[in-house]
This record gives sequence, structure tokens and C-alpha cells, in this order.
Amino acid sequence: MPGTRPIFYVSDGTGITAETIGHSLLTQFIGVDFQTRRIAFVDSLEKAESTVAEIQRAGETTGCRPIVVNTVVDPDINALLAKSGALMLDVFAPFMSPLEEELGIRREGRVGHAHGMVDAAAYEQRINATNYALTHDDGMDVHYDDADVILVGVSRSGKTPTCLYMALHYGVRAANYPLTDDDLEAAELPKRLRPHRRKLFGLTIDPLRLQKIREQRKPNSKYAKLATCQAEVAAAEALFRQESIPALSTTHTSIEEIAGKVLAHQGIHRHMF
Repeated sequence: MPGTRPIFYVSDGTGITAETIGHSLLTQFIGVDFQTRRIAFVDSLEKAESTVAEIQRAGETTGCRPIVVNTVVDPDINALLAKSGALMLDVFAPFMSPLEEELGIRREGRVGHAHGMVDAAAYEQRINATNYALTHDDGMDVHYDDADVILVGVSRSGKTPTCLYMALHYGVRAANYPLTDDDLEAAELPKRLRPHRRKLFGLTIDPLRLQKIREQRKPNSKYAKLATCQAEVAAAEALFRQESIPALSTTHTSIEEIAGKVLAHQGIHRHMF
């Protein structure tokens, strides 16, 4: 794979922080072929040696200098990783000295706390919210008194993954209601949703994109025909306008962005950590 630039996300913990930051950086460079690999729990010199060998092999195979986005806190492990010859991007380095100076204390170098279960109550809230999202998925349970938000839209418009994302990351109790043929033909808000109007948020999608998604799920079915998708999306959007339900197109929007916009519009203020 000549010309491919190997990227490694290396961490002494889960690697989530390194990968998240690294991905955000790489999206700024269009037209570059990146080959990414996450190596987590590099918390010993032995593991670091194995990681160095893998990084060097990638450089030899591709003919390009590897790049390492690194969140390891142990200086000895970092020094060993640097011997790989890769471009080392230490995520924490630019911030630690200014923070130590401002706070008047030295960092402890604690491993694995960025995504550890630091706050048991917050962790339990996320688990409970995830269970809530699963039991209230696709209208399976329509008791919405405890819901923080209810996503409404046609089938495969992005409701379920958005609900799960909000639950897992923010502890938000998110339910979703799929608009059925009966709901769309009635052209009015379903009775079970009327008491919870303030919690509703609509998701819509381009019919062509919807058709492709449904075709993967149920090939050659009426459900996946473009005409069906066009009719359902048009009816759903008309319902949102009629009932003054805020709505967002998921066609070119990531799950993270959808969730952020839903929470902001609904005035739900939660933190990841």
C-alpha cells in the first residue's frame, strides 16, 4: 500500500481519547490515505516494545513515516515509543506544564481515569438510560412519562443509534417512536404522543439515502422502494410542520452532531464526564 500513511492511536488506557482527538485532526486533511490502528493498554515496557515493533513494521511496509497520537502518561514508556522513529503527537504534553503552573500542583500521572468509572452515580445513570432507550426503542414501550426526549421519524431515519448515543454518553432517557403507515395516513400527531409534545423532536432524511439504507435491510421490498421512501418522508415532514415539531435532517449529519443539536434544542444540559 505505497503512499498510505500509518496512524497509531496509542494509550495506556482504552485509547478512546487518543482516537477521538486523532480522528478530529485527520479529518482536516483531505485526500490523504490514512491507515489507522488503535493500540490500547500499553502500560508496561514489554507492551511498549511490541508496539514499537508494530509501528516500525508499518513504516517499512507503507514506505511512509508513521504518526502516533499518544495519551500514555508514563515518561519511560513514552521515551521507548519515541524510538519507533514515528512522528509523536503527545496529546497531554502541551497542557500539563501550564496547568501545573496555574494550579500550583504537580500532576499525578494516573492511568486510565479519563474513561474510568470515576463517578458511580453518573455511571449508573448512563446504564439506566441505556436500558431505557432499549426498552423504548421503536415504540415497544409507549409509557413516556420518564423520557427526557422522544425522537419521531420514519423507519431507518437514525432514531435508535441517536437514542443509544445520548444514553451512553450523557445519561439521557431517550425514547423513539416510528411513524407507521397509519400515523402518516392520519396526518395528525398520534394520540400516545400528544401528552408529551414538548419532548418530541423529529428526524428526517433524504429519500434517496433512505432507500439505500432500507435496500440493505430488506432488498427488493416495497419497504425499500424509492417511491415508498419519498411518500413517507414527505408525509412525516408535513406532519412536523403541521404540529410545529422541531426537526433535523440526518442525511449528512453524524450521530454525535444529531445528538448535540437535539440536546441543545431541548435545553437538556448534560456532561460526558
